[in-house]
Amino acid sequence: MHFFSFACLLAAAALCAGAQQAGPAANSALASIQGVVASTEGDVYQGARIVLERGVSDAQETQQTDADGHFHFANLQPGAFKITISAEGFVSQSVVGLLRPGEAFDARTIALPVASSDSVVRVSAESQVELAQQQLNIEEKQRVLGVFPNYYVSYDHEAAPLTAHQKFQLAWKTSIDPITWMMTGVVAGVEQASNTFSGYGQGAEGYGKRFGANYADSISSAMIGGALLPSLFRQDPRYFYKGTGSVSSRARYAIASAFICKGDNRRWQFNYSGILGGIAAGGISNLYYPSSSRNGVEETFENSALGTAGSAVQNLLQEFVVRRLTPRLPHRAPAIPNQ
Repeated sequence: MHFFSFACLLAAAALCAGAQQAGPAANSALASIQGVVASTEGDVYQGARIVLERGVSDAQETQQTDADGHFHFANLQPGAFKITISAEGFVSQSVVGLLRPGEAFDARTIALPVASSDSVVRVSAESQVELAQQQLNIEEKQRVLGVFPNYYVSYDHEAAPLTAHQKFQLAWKTSIDPITWMMTGVVAGVEQASNTFSGYGQGAEGYGKRFGANYADSISSAMIGGALLPSLFRQDPRYFYKGTGSVSSRARYAIASAFICKGDNRRWQFNYSGILGGIAAGGISNLYYPSSSRNGVEETFENSALGTAGSAVQNLLQEFVVRRLTPRLPHRAPAIPNQ
């Protein structure tokens, strides 16, 4: 961005010098190039590298596409040009042309195909961990409406698998988020007002017990179902946004993701972590809920089944609604068809 500003200043200086010599006619001779970069699935690509080369000159100008996938080179002298568009994991593309005086050249939408498996450089295990951490850092900034944490969703369908440490990092980040505390307080207040779990009583003590029970539910679910069991079973606790295909195929994918998940080997498998995590968290809750409100074994399994159904509904919302409400998302890699 600083380089682009500097290039604009140089162009402006050249324009002023030319204006002194050639007058207004020189201004009208300057041209521009603009366009949009997207994946072959039609999703705009933020951060793609655009290199502009001009005729026989060795000078180059470089930009990165903005949040809308757009790039724009202004104040250009007429003549031959070449722009090269590149991004990690995609096949580079080039556009050549001839700028006429005063022309606003529109390169339109330039699609970057995904690189084939034999053209992708294989990275070391250490690089994989670093890549996963970079992707995790992005996910930990995802907030619905810019407020509510949305950490357990990957918009990169081919994201690197998380290490055990990173799974616990994600669970802990979710558990200590201020919004998690705030929502826990709201739920405890609603329960107090309706006298849910009457064994806790009323007043400050009753509210404190309700708050503690709700927070214990949240942290045990995150730590067991989102970190401990995924580490033991080598499974990924995140939902991988599909975003392509028909509405029915995306709906089936979202519902199925409540029962299956990606393993650390990137293969789909039964979601032992999520389902057993729900059962374990429900069983642990019997340790701190009032005796009159504790669940038997049968009810614990019933509640776990309801929780799995709730996960399916949540996945449907993630697939069709939440992404639109989550600002400043980076470009995601396209989903693999028929997943």
